[in-house]
Amino acid sequence: MLERFFKLSENHTTVRTEVIAGITTFVAMAYIIFLNPAVLSLTGMPSQGVFLATILTAVTGTLITGLFANLPYALAPSIGMQAMFTYTIVFGLGYTWQQALGMVFLVGLVDVIITLTKVRSLIVKSIPAQLKHAIAAGIGLFIAYIGLKNAGFINYLVNSENIISLNNSPFHGGGAKAIETLTGNGGTTPEITTFTDPSVLLALIGLVLLVLLVVANVPGAFLISVFVTTIIGIPMGVTNTHVNGLSSFSTTFHDFGSIFGQALGSNGLWSMFNSPKNILIVILTVFSMGLSGLFDAIGTFIGTGISSGIFSKADQKEFYENKGFKSKMDRGLVADTFATMFAGIFGTSNTTTFIEASTGIKAGGRTGLTAVVVAIGFLLSIIAAPLVNVIPSAATAPILVVVGIMMMNEFKAIDWDDMEVAVPAFFTSAFMAFSYSISYGIAAGFIFYVLIKIVKRKFSEISVILWIVSLLFVLNFIVIAVS
Repeated sequence: MLERFFKLSENHTTVRTEVIAGITTFVAMAYIIFLNPAVLSLTGMPSQGVFLATILTAVTGTLITGLFANLPYALAPSIGMQAMFTYTIVFGLGYTWQQALGMVFLVGLVDVIITLTKVRSLIVKSIPAQLKHAIAAGIGLFIAYIGLKNAGFINYLVNSENIISLNNSPFHGGGAKAIETLTGNGGTTPEITTFTDPSVLLALIGLVLLVLLVVANVPGAFLISVFVTTIIGIPMGVTNTHVNGLSSFSTTFHDFGSIFGQALGSNGLWSMFNSPKNILIVILTVFSMGLSGLFDAIGTFIGTGISSGIFSKADQKEFYENKGFKSKMDRGLVADTFATMFAGIFGTSNTTTFIEASTGIKAGGRTGLTAVVVAIGFLLSIIAAPLVNVIPSAATAPILVVVGIMMMNEFKAIDWDDMEVAVPAFFTSAFMAFSYSISYGIAAGFIFYVLIKIVKRKFSEISVILWIVSLLFVLNFIVIAVS
């Protein structure tokens, strides 16, 4: 039965090889069930609920990939998108987590539509390859920066003359009984911490440990570092040792019920379209999230599937030139887009095809049976629910730093000697990290690309989609400035 359904012989593999590959992939990416709640809970979402939502999303998306696309890939909430969800949409733009979930669902819905039509191939072809690499690298820089800040490695010196607003009101030198928010100008100075705080020291230990494990190519390096760092944090007084066994499971399912379906509730998707300004922001944010996810998935497929023979040249041609889901790459992308829709409904950020699936592919995984094994692993991981509130942020922050470092390899594909390429590529990546917004990074890159091509009179190199999106971004900045 497994032979016929997954076409094992045709793909030159066996049940044993696929099972080993699935276990290998699961161990490599299981850390996400702890990292995702740690990041998304900063928005006010219950961490136990996000833990279960992460698992169910991973199980659903990975099963679709395995059973529908017959591919050895695994899906789970994206690290880049969880950063955008938390720091850009909720903290930066001021939306609630319910509204952010509504955007996630909308991204999935839009992606499903464009994936099944010619629009997908138009978008893929309209964005210059150099900007695609800059977007991927920029997200990596953004993630690494967040990791360094969450670890407590960076402090910010704010003098009174550099304060713009205090508690969301213009600052004129007066005080306040309590400080809720404080905004500083460009005079705010970042500085490295003194490493005297136990939590910061633990994060440093975790980062060094993780780097050594990754460099040594130790299987499951991320998961090992999380557990070892958490254990080291016990005598340091950083790790919470209060574990509620059975009550953790009831809390997990109760909290999951409080976030499930919120994307489609009155406080979610339908509460965002109350003004032209908000509509414009939602459109551009959804576009940025969808664009990042599309290139992320395609990059993973191409980077791991071509050399291994999973995708043939015919698959690639079918993917770029046609619509629907005739090729393996088409079906894999369809699985990715549907998984993001489910992610919004379950209560987590956008999914992506994890690059960690390459570990399973190296172990011989070639069919969807590998993905099914990964899904089973995620489902069984529900038993780890009591550990969610035990693992400190110092144990998860190093993961963001190292994943960001891994994404830096995209920079080498950019021709830095060509200023027509280097300028928009730089602003794409720099603005993503330092404005804490993937959307603004894409906006800066697109706008500078269009301006440079106009000056050079290379109008034929500006696609219709680039014209439209760049103008919308400019309009968005004007609306923000005058409102």
